[in-house]
Amino acid sequence: MNQLLERIKKLNVVPVITINNAEHGAPLAKALVENGLPCAEVTFRTPAAVQAIKNMRAAYPELLIAAGTVLTTEQVDQAIEAGVDFIVSPGFNPKIVAYCQQKNVIIIPGVNNPSLVEQALEFNLTTLKFFPAEASGGVAMLKALSAVYPVKFMPTGGIGVKNIKEYTALPSVLVCGGSWMVPNELIDSENWQELGKLIAEAATI
Repeated sequence: MNQLLERIKKLNVVPVITINNAEHGAPLAKALVENGLPCAEVTFRTPAAVQAIKNMRAAYPELLIAAGTVLTTEQVDQAIEAGVDFIVSPGFNPKIVAYCQQKNVIIIPGVNNPSLVEQALEFNLTTLKFFPAEASGGVAMLKALSAVYPVKFMPTGGIGVKNIKEYTALPSVLVCGGSWMVPNELIDSENWQELGKLIAEAATI
């Protein structure tokens, strides 16, 4: 396992963030670092994502940052230029995977069935996002996939305080992704104190 994946493995959860205002990047990074979850998957679902990542990287160089919901090669380029450590995609797109490998950036693509896992293995990928986790069969599906394939998973989608331990108990789960500790309304309202509490709670699950 490479150094990046070892860093990810040490986390309880990867916060999956949708950010609407790039200026919130630095204070959000501060809340993550100071409350025990020094990692952020910033989704490319808003125009603010790229600049937010740049702001987070400038403020906290040690922060582990991923670009999430990456769907195009243009977004791959933007993510790399912004300074991400790795890239996450919701599905398995061979074009995007090949492009990331060409650019020497780690990608964790989404899969939710045996055929997609086998496609990923053809690209020598053994760390995969399991998405949408709960809608795709949850823990039972992960157990079935793990019995057949030598891969590690990052389950995301429908995971929260009530069920995360069911996932992290599986040997095949590297880390889970979740957004409950970084709700949009608290970020938009700049309620860093309340966000800090939620992040600190998530860090101790």
